[in-house]
Amino acid sequence: MAQEYIKNIKRFRILVMGRANAGKTTILQRVCNSTEKPEVFDGKGNKVRFYECSQRGYHNIEHELVFQSNPGFVFHDSCGFEAGSTQQFDQMRNFVVDHGATMMVNERIHAIWFCIPMTDYHRTVTAAEQKFFNECDTGHVPVIVLLTKVDALYLPAFEGLLDQGVAIAEAKEMVAEKQGELLERWLTHIKHELGKCNFPPKGYVSLQKMHQESADSSVLMQWTADVLNEESLQRLLISTQQSSIALCVQYAVQK
Repeated sequence: MAQEYIKNIKRFRILVMGRANAGKTTILQRVCNSTEKPEVFDGKGNKVRFYECSQRGYHNIEHELVFQSNPGFVFHDSCGFEAGSTQQFDQMRNFVVDHGATMMVNERIHAIWFCIPMTDYHRTVTAAEQKFFNECDTGHVPVIVLLTKVDALYLPAFEGLLDQGVAIAEAKEMVAEKQGELLERWLTHIKHELGKCNFPPKGYVSLQKMHQESADSSVLMQWTADVLNEESLQRLLISTQQSSIALCVQYAVQK
């Protein structure tokens, strides 16, 4: 039955959430090995001319984002509801419920990536994150928190060393380690806060240097595969991730 079910699924579908400045499009480009903007389609397969995600978080979550370089992925973008209304949150939750359990298998979402940018490291867990993880039961659809723009921690790490009286030359040698300590501190904080929620995430991934075209997204794909509930979906995801042959081989050996 499961094999028959997976045969009917043509593409792996992911809902991407987070604030408008979280670097979501860049991450999707790295996953799909592309530098182009995605093509956008409405729920009926008609191409949409413009793809916009305003600072106020307006976006049609029903729209499908597809990259020509890897059409095996379909993404939906919920641009954030931290500045929005209850109506925006309800729209997002209804989408998750409807597309998480729909009988139309090719419209189901298989995973949710929730992005928290480290450019806002002083406000990593806001009322928006708490509202989502307390009130949105995603059912069997796993949620992974993505710590994005981790490189933004470089400056506070460097300034912190200077404030401690470390010389500039020495601070440059120590900053990478200090940056790692800051990341670990904020990751621990995020895990603690979200772990108290009713529906905590299934995993956490920190992403660095995603602005570089050569950035490696295999860690994100590995985590996503690991938290999926069905082995058939894991295989679909890994086979769709064309840019990481090593990951495909690794996962095949593990299984």
